[in-house]
Amino acid sequence: MSNRPAVLRRSTPAASRTARAPRSTRCQVRNATAVDFVKLSPASNTTVLVTSRHPETGYLAIADRLLRAEHVHAEQVGFILPPRKPQAHTRLHMAGDEFCANATLSLAAWHAATRPGPDRAELLIETSGARQALHCRVEPSEAGYHCELSIPWPQSIEPYKVPGIERAGLVRYPGAVHLVAEGDGSDPLLRERAQQLAVELGAREAVCVVGIMLYDRHRQELAPLVSVPALGSMIWEGSCGSGTAAVGAYLAAATGTPINASVKQPGGTTQVFADSSRAEATALRICTEVNIVAEGTAYIHD
Repeated sequence: MSNRPAVLRRSTPAASRTARAPRSTRCQVRNATAVDFVKLSPASNTTVLVTSRHPETGYLAIADRLLRAEHVHAEQVGFILPPRKPQAHTRLHMAGDEFCANATLSLAAWHAATRPGPDRAELLIETSGARQALHCRVEPSEAGYHCELSIPWPQSIEPYKVPGIERAGLVRYPGAVHLVAEGDGSDPLLRERAQQLAVELGAREAVCVVGIMLYDRHRQELAPLVSVPALGSMIWEGSCGSGTAAVGAYLAAATGTPINASVKQPGGTTQVFADSSRAEATALRICTEVNIVAEGTAYIHD
């Protein structure tokens, strides 16, 4: 008998509950690879998760096509795989080998939606860019799922000088750096400088992902810029989960006090809790709403 915590399926009134219809016969598309996917929206940080199995050598090519506006279109792509360890429930591998908090939250919501169980669940999720399986709490909400993810504390938080910006800090994770720069994220000149910084950091740091987080401390507003060098991508995202966590850790380290903040982003709000004085797994957490918006088959033409 398994000791895993039960996982949930969203409860809906019997009158409105609709059974998943059998998938119709797949159309025949010549010279194309069929890719089954689900598209989710954690605070509008659109995420495509590939549910079919493909060789890892093809991940970048598949992601490159799916990300395009003329294709499925999203801000990031990950691949769902079986977990490696028996205590984990599922595994996520991002196309650029990076860690993505919002994609991890998306996988938690999808796993919950496709498994029977009680209304609330505690999941362990293995993911690229993280050395240990991460704990995620999931429960159904009005339109989707409310998901909370515990994230390891950063390896370091270092002061960083940026011309024209009074306060900034470089938050380091294994395989990722997030530069938190305090300022108005709607300022065109600051956004242009952020893009230059992303290129500079991407060339200098041997990491899978570079984030430039323009954070207005007074309004608690974040404009997240994320670059994945392996994909050649640089996107002003609707929201960024790992970037929000970096902001929380940066503020906790700077103030010496626990942080519990609702961080407003272009696509929605993400809650962050950070406490640099606590050496436990729940010292850094984010939570947001995740909606499932599409499911189907995409075709990658040779």
